[in-house]
Amino acid sequence: MSDSASDKEMMQKNIEEFTRLQQYMLLAGKDSPAYKTMRIRYVGLKVILNSSGVNLTELDMMKE
Repeated sequence: MSDSASDKEMMQKNIEEFTRLQQYMLLAGKDSPAYKTMRIRYVGLKVILNSSGVNLTELDMMKE
C-alpha cells in the first residue's frame, strides 16, 4: 500500500471519529464528566484535521 493510500485511510478514519465523537458529546451534555473527557479528544482531532487541510465548516457540529 502506498503512503498516499494509507494517508487517505488515516484521514478518513479521523473524519469518521471526529463525526462520531461529536454525536456522543451532544448526547452527553456539556456538564457531564464524559463530555469533558471527550472534549480533549475532540480538540486533538480538530487540530489534526485542520493541520491536514480539512475544512471543518460542515463537519464541526460543536463549533468550539
